[in-house]
Parts: sequence; structure tokens; C-alpha cells
Amino acid sequence: MLHVGEQFPMVSYAELNKATNEFSSSNMIGQGRYGSVYKGILAENEMLVAIKVINLQQKGASKSFIAECEVLRNIRRRNLIKIVTICSSIDFKGADFKALVYEYMQNGSLEKWLHQNNDQLDTSNISVVQRLNIAIDVASAIEYLHCHSEPPIIHGDLKPSNILLDHDMVAHVGDFGLAKLLSDHTPSIGPATQSSSIGIKGTVGYIAPEYGMCSGASMPGDVYSFGILLLEMFTGKRLTDSMFNDGLNLHDFAKMALPERVLEIVEPSLLLDVRVDSNNVENFARLYGEGRIRIEECLDGVLRIGVRCSMDSAAERMEMTDVVAKLCAIREKFLGSRI
Repeated sequence: MLHVGEQFPMVSYAELNKATNEFSSSNMIGQGRYGSVYKGILAENEMLVAIKVINLQQKGASKSFIAECEVLRNIRRRNLIKIVTICSSIDFKGADFKALVYEYMQNGSLEKWLHQNNDQLDTSNISVVQRLNIAIDVASAIEYLHCHSEPPIIHGDLKPSNILLDHDMVAHVGDFGLAKLLSDHTPSIGPATQSSSIGIKGTVGYIAPEYGMCSGASMPGDVYSFGILLLEMFTGKRLTDSMFNDGLNLHDFAKMALPERVLEIVEPSLLLDVRVDSNNVENFARLYGEGRIRIEECLDGVLRIGVRCSMDSAAERMEMTDVVAKLCAIREKFLGSRI
């Protein structure tokens, strides 16, 4: 069993209390299933951090805390959120207190960039290339967990709010509270794992269909979540959009648009990402038309990957290694053909 201080420096409740100005609501930057996240500055080195305070009254919260420590203690990768330190102590009232301290991500969550319009976040500024970069960052992180981590790891809750962006808009996958480590005797790509438990865990809409049939967390389940995430990123549609009713979902919406109606369903701002440097009217018209065709080819390729990853049948989904390779090829072709 993991001792939560193992391989992590420990920080006291008092230090975190001071770092967040007594966990002031003005420093709260997020709230999830198992706790609240605060921005804070650690006094020792004046490091800006994000502090996830676990709500120990919530069922499963302690297990989630241990799961994150278990997963993050041995993995270090550019596109995975980095844990700085932990706190497992008691507060000033003598109650148990647990918190995880992460590197602070200056640009917040992908969720905010995709769906919250305000003065600070302009979704029209997330270009085709930036979205491709973010998608590749996330795919690379999941591919690492599935294929290069020892033991392999299933994330279990991939969604925009768990994708965090640093000052360079590089994506980092976070929130490993539902993650599962696969044992040597657990099938690596099968429909279930030995760590499966009764009850659906994850977020509705991103959960693979087989999870509803008491199937445990699996690699194809992560692939399904990624597929839905990819479609959401490039269509700009929330899973809760009013158009998704009477059995219609994001997967079917995208699938029905392929190949003729791709430009009708993507985020409209992406179609503005055609830059033409020409003062000649005839050249401008020709080059603009070519640029639109290249964007359409790029978006068609991305949506096809999203659809294939989010197939109802786990056997029909892609593997993350292939996803990374195909997305990189799409980006390379698009950048190479830009005007």
C-alpha cells in the first residue's frame, strides 16, 4: 500500500493555509467531484501553484487522493500535470486534511477556452494549428500512459476541464482521481480490468458505452473519451447542446457530416484561419480558395479520427499510437501547405 508521503516532499496545512490566504474564495480557480482548487504562492520559494483540497466528506475522495499519488509518483512527462508536493495532515480544528499541490497552469482549462466567452478568453483566437497542437499533446499523454508507463495507466476521466494549458498553450492532462494501474495479469486493451468496480465512474457523455454494462475502465474507454473530446474541440459543440436530443449525439452529428458537410459543423472561427499574402485580386481569390480547401481537408481528417475513436464498439476504435501518428501527419501536411 502506498504511503502518501512516499517520493513526495510534504507540506503543512499551515503553509497551504497561508499560501491561499486562508483558502479565500477569491483564490478558488476550480471545483470538481472530490474537491476545490485554489491558486496559491508557497512562501518557501514563492512558487505559484494550484492546490487541490480534497473534500474528505465526499464518498470516494480519500481513494481518489491515493490514486492520484499512486499514479503521479513515478511519471514525469511534458504533457502530464506535474505534482509538486502533497499534504496529509490535520487542519486547525483537528480534522483530517489532504491536498495535492500542482504546477500552476497560467491559461487554465481547455473547457474555459472552448466554451466560456469573456474579455480574457476569446475562443476565436484558438486557431486550427493550436487546436491540433493541443489534441496531439493530449493524445501523446494518453499514449504514454497506455504504452510506455510501467505499469500501464488508464486515465478514466478525460474531458476538457481536465486538460490544463500552460503559458505557451501546451496542454497537460490532469486529474488522475479515477485512474487505474493495470497489473501484470490485467488485459491491456481488453474491455475490462481487474480494478473494475460496480457503478459507472467518469463523466456522462465522455464515458464509453460499455462502461454502462458493468465493464471496468479500459484503454479503449480512454480512446472513446478522447474521440468525443476531439469532436468537441473542432465543432465547438457542448455535449449538452440543445440540438442533441432524440438519440442524436456528438458522434452521430459528426459522422453524418462526413465528408460533404464538414465546413457546416466545425467551429465557425476555424474557417477564418486562411491567411493570404497577395495584393493581386485574382491571386487573392485563387489562394483563398486553395486555403479553404486545405483547411477542409485538415478538418475532415481530424473529424474522421474523432468519429473512429468514439465508435460504440471498442474493437472498432483506434489505438492511441495510431491517433498520435495520424494527427501529427495532418498537422505536418496542413502546415506544409499553408499559404
